[in-house]
Amino acid sequence: MSADVLTRPGKKPSSRSVKVSPKAPKLLIAVSLLIGLVSHGWNMFRYPLYLTDEGIYMEQAWSVLKEAKLSPYTYFYDHAPMGWLALAGWVGVLPGGFQAFGNAINTGRALMLIVHLASVFLMFETVRRFTASPPAAFLAVFVFNLSPLGVYYQRQVLLDNIMMFWILLGLYLLARRDGRIVTAMGAGACFGLALVTKENALFLLPGCAYLLHKTVREQSNRRFGLSFWWFAVLAPVTAYLLFAQIKNELFPEGLQFSPDNNQLKGHVSLLNTIWWQLHRNSNSSNGLSFTYLLQQSWLFKDRYILIGGAIATVLTLISGRRNRRLRTPMLGCALMALGYVFYLSRSALLDFYIAPMVPLFALNLGMFFGWLTRRTNQGGAAVLVACLLVPVLVMPGGFLVKYNARGQLEFSDAYRLPLTQLQEQQVAWIKANIPTNARLIIDDDVWVALHDSHPPYKNAHPHYKATSDPDVRDKVFHSSWENVDYVVMSNKMRDALQRGGETWIIEAIDQHGQTVWQATRGDVSLSIVKIGNTS
Repeated sequence: MSADVLTRPGKKPSSRSVKVSPKAPKLLIAVSLLIGLVSHGWNMFRYPLYLTDEGIYMEQAWSVLKEAKLSPYTYFYDHAPMGWLALAGWVGVLPGGFQAFGNAINTGRALMLIVHLASVFLMFETVRRFTASPPAAFLAVFVFNLSPLGVYYQRQVLLDNIMMFWILLGLYLLARRDGRIVTAMGAGACFGLALVTKENALFLLPGCAYLLHKTVREQSNRRFGLSFWWFAVLAPVTAYLLFAQIKNELFPEGLQFSPDNNQLKGHVSLLNTIWWQLHRNSNSSNGLSFTYLLQQSWLFKDRYILIGGAIATVLTLISGRRNRRLRTPMLGCALMALGYVFYLSRSALLDFYIAPMVPLFALNLGMFFGWLTRRTNQGGAAVLVACLLVPVLVMPGGFLVKYNARGQLEFSDAYRLPLTQLQEQQVAWIKANIPTNARLIIDDDVWVALHDSHPPYKNAHPHYKATSDPDVRDKVFHSSWENVDYVVMSNKMRDALQRGGETWIIEAIDQHGQTVWQATRGDVSLSIVKIGNTS
C-alpha cells in the first residue's frame, strides 16, 4: 500500500483520498522562496528608513570584529550577544566587510533576507509535516512572505528576526519526528540560542516545551530525549551567566537591585538588568503601550494578519483539542502565539517588538487551515487557498496596493519609496563638510558609517550615551553644550530626547544651535545642527 493513502484493511480507498505527487511540495517551496526573495529583497536597501536599533546591532558587530569587545561602549547586558555575534560572523566572511552592500546596515539587511528565506523553508516544512497538507504550508508562508507588517520589520536588522529563525529551526527538527536523541538535542540547542539572541523567547517556552513533551512521549527513549533537550536549552544560557560571573558582572554592587537600572554607580550587572526588564511595564517612559501601538501603528500597517491571525490562533486552540493527530502541534503553536501576546500586553514596547507575531500568526493560520481541510482533497484545498489570498493581494489597503493622498491606487510603500537615500545624503554631507575631530552627537543609524570611515569620526557618539555613559558624558561632553560641535538629528530623534529626559542636548539645539543641513520627504525629516562657539 502506498504511504500516501491510508485506508483500513479490506476497505476501498475513499474518493477523497488523494495521492500527492512528491514534486508538488518541492514546487510550492520553490514558488514560496521566489515570492519571499522578491517581496523582501525588492527595495530593501531603500525602505524602510534605517532604524536606531539596526545601527546599534551593527555597531556592536563592528566592535566584535574591530575591538574584540561586545560593544564599543559599556556593555550592560541589555540583550544577550548571540544576535550581533552572528552579524559579526556574516560581515567577517564578506570581502567588502561592512561596506559589502554599500553600508553597514545594508550589509546587515542582506543577512536578514537570507534569514527570511531560510525561515520560509523551515515554516513550510514544519506546517507540511505536521498537517500533511502542502496547501496549508503554502498558505502559511504566503502570508509570512507578503504581510506588510512582516515586510516592514523583517527587512530590518533586528534580533527578533534572528530569534525567530532559531525557533522555527527547532520546530522543524521536532516536526521530523524521527525518534533520534540528536534531533531532540538539536531542537533544544536552537531554543537555547534563541534565548541568548533575545530574551523574549522565554515567552515561547511553554508552547515549545509542550510540543516537545507530547512529540517524544511515545518514543522508547523519551527520557533521554527530554533530558537532552533541556540540557541543550540551558547550555548557552549557562555559558552567558558564566561569562558575566567571570567578569564579576553577574550580581549588582552590594546586591542592591535597582528597578530603574541605574547601574553605573558601581558596575554593570546581568541580574540587575533582568530585574530592571521585569519591572518595566507599559507605563514606562522609555516604551509605549500595547494599545497605543496597536491603534497607531500595527493595525495601520497590516490589519489582516493581526485580526486574521488572532482569530486563527483562538480557533487553533479550540479545534486542536478535537483532533488526536493534530492536537499536539496545534496546541503548541497556539500556546506560543498566546505566550508572546501576553508579553506584548505586559511590557513597555518599541514598535518593532511585534515582528515575531507575524511568523507565529502565520504558523497558526497554516495549522488551522490544515485541520479545516483534513477531509478535503489537496486540489480543493489549493483552490480554497487561492480564493483566500487573491482579495488581500489586490484590494485597497491589502498586501500590495493602497490609495495615495490623491485617491489613486499605487504599490505599497515597501516596494517604491527610497527613504534611506536621505540618510545617505546626511552622511555624505558630514564627510564633506565636518572635520573628523569634531565632537558630534548622533543617532546609532549612522554610527558605523562615521566610525568605519578613513579617517574615522572618533568623537561621534549616540545621544543616549552622551547623557548616560560616564565615559562619554563626563569625559567627552561634560554635559555641556560648549563641548558639542554638531548634533546630527535622525527622524523623530527629538521625541527620543524628550522621552529620555536628555534636557541639556535639547537646550543645546534650541538655544545655541543653527540648522546647516536639512532634508524632508513626507513625514521623514533629517537635519544637522551646528552648535554655537565652534571653532
